[in-house]
Amino acid sequence: MNIREKREAWEKDFLNPFAARSAESIGRKSNEEKCEIRTEYQRDKDRITHSKAFRRLMHKTQVFIAPEGDHYRTRLTHTMEVVQIARTITRALNLNEDLAEAIALGHDLGHTPFGHTGEDALNQLLEDGFRHNEQSVRVVEYIEKNGNGLNLTFEVLDGILNHRTQNSPLTLEGKIVQISDKIAYMNHDVDDAIRAKILAPDDLPKHFIDILGDTPSNRIGFFVSNLVKNSIPDEKKITLSTEITAVMSDLRSFMFKNVYVNGLHFKERSKIDKMLHLLFEHYLINPHKLPAEYKARMEESPTHAVADYIAGMTDRFALKQFGQIFMPSAWGM
Repeated sequence: MNIREKREAWEKDFLNPFAARSAESIGRKSNEEKCEIRTEYQRDKDRITHSKAFRRLMHKTQVFIAPEGDHYRTRLTHTMEVVQIARTITRALNLNEDLAEAIALGHDLGHTPFGHTGEDALNQLLEDGFRHNEQSVRVVEYIEKNGNGLNLTFEVLDGILNHRTQNSPLTLEGKIVQISDKIAYMNHDVDDAIRAKILAPDDLPKHFIDILGDTPSNRIGFFVSNLVKNSIPDEKKITLSTEITAVMSDLRSFMFKNVYVNGLHFKERSKIDKMLHLLFEHYLINPHKLPAEYKARMEESPTHAVADYIAGMTDRFALKQFGQIFMPSAWGM
């Protein structure tokens, strides 16, 4: 029995009966010889972590565009916070930690530069719209490795595709990542908004602080504890309590009203929107300026080929391309 087989046997004997076991995975689109050391979900973690799309997350906006300071979250630090929250919850519920980690690592690979501002811009430009969860699947299936994709397991692809609130992942581990994403972004967005002086510490309504705590770690700890206490894996139930679900919804509404559509932030959003529209139109008219891997997809769908290229850009690369294309050479970035 090799190392992988020992791990698979451990999963069978000790994980919750409703956990997703790697040996029972539906599999990959293209069959591969199994690794002697790593389970299928462990291999997926490695493939995502070593991908180019994952590395680019460090230079992609989470919420705040071009912040001055080193402590604001980027898309990469957000991803790692989701990973750690999901692992804590999954371990506490005796579910498959490797699967949850793989889903969390890959859930935002398709996010655009400049966060949801970039996503909104591409959503306007594509006839069938643009959704970052679907783009994340597109990245791992068709874009990475020069168009060959990462050939991930069905369960990881399902978790990535369905991590948004309105969707329903098939595995309990996928459901945990879905909620962990919300726990992470709502709490670190509050922290970053206070750092950016968009919010003052006492701007948070008192009942949020009284219930959830007065620091980011206390709030995250409260949400995690509540989720673990109220989830029943044997009934396929992964949930916060009814009261705390309502509190989370209220906090999200508060953040939209006071942070996400803040006047200063909105002003920067309009600039980014215009910039991405211009870049999109430029590459659509000048497909010969696309890298070869994207140029090859123009026959299939010109708009999607251009959207793939722009969605994969980091913030600074998009700014550099815009400067080189539209600014006089003396002013180009």
